[in-house]
Amino acid sequence: MSMETVFTRILAGEIPAAIVHRDARVFAFMDAGQLNPGHVLVATCEPYATLLDMDEDLAAELMRLAYRVARAVQDAFQPEGLTLLQANRPAGWQTVPHAHIHVLPRYENDGVGLVWPRKDPGMEVLREYAARIRLG
Repeated sequence: MSMETVFTRILAGEIPAAIVHRDARVFAFMDAGQLNPGHVLVATCEPYATLLDMDEDLAAELMRLAYRVARAVQDAFQPEGLTLLQANRPAGWQTVPHAHIHVLPRYENDGVGLVWPRKDPGMEVLREYAARIRLG
């Protein structure tokens, strides 16, 4: 892959970063725009644009590292809660076209909001939706 992103520039040493972990396939670093102290980004080393562009094994590695980082953030900062956020494409709130997971330490009344209008389509429609995506 030859796509350049801010994350590939961090990996190349072109942009300074506070690295939490790095191996051959995934890495984690402190988000420069800290939502709360301990906000970490977990990303693939190869610049896959979205989660859907990588294979299942790499997606599992990404989540394993996010899990380890979340445990470490909990131990280090003792937040009241944790949010893991993985977004895909601009309509899905992705702002950097490089697959990553935010590990966000959370506190009551920290000013962070995540809202969406709830839709209640009914059980018959839900069953139709489930049939469309049912895994074999």
